[in-house]
This record gives sequence, structure tokens and C-alpha cells, in this order.
Amino acid sequence: MAYKKASAILPKELLLEIQKYVQGETIYIPKIENTYLEWGARSGTKQYIEDRNKSIKKAFTNGASIEQLSTEYHLAVETIKKIVYTR
Repeated sequence: MAYKKASAILPKELLLEIQKYVQGETIYIPKIENTYLEWGARSGTKQYIEDRNKSIKKAFTNGASIEQLSTEYHLAVETIKKIVYTR
């Protein structure tokens, strides 16, 4: 999180209003809720895991065993079971 100088980005009237409540301290102004990105959306991790799980399900459907998939994808047997037996 980068700090920005309030006097450089806020209108003078707003800055004066904020100074009625707090002066010389650091405050955090949160994002508007609907602007949050879902987990992994920015880094691509979410898409990577979705693609991996699709590949695991397809391989299981085509006859690969849970143990084989566990070894191939370096995941616990229980994790593979969760992937192939959900949705």
C-alpha cells in the first residue's frame, strides 16, 4: 500500500473538513466494496487452479486413479478426492 500526501490529491475544502477529525496521523480509506477483485484474479492463480482442477477431473473421467493423480499433480489423495467428487 503506497502512501499519498492528502494535500496533493484532495480538494482543499475536503482536506479542511478531514482535519476537523484527524490531523498529522495516517488514516486508511478502504475501497468501495464492489471494486474488490476476487482472490487470485489479479495474479492469475484462480484461473490456474480452475484449469488444473478441470484437467484432474477429465483425467479421472478417462480412467486415471486418484493415487495416480495425486502423484502427478503433487497433491494429497484427499485433495484429489475433493476435486473429482465435487460439482
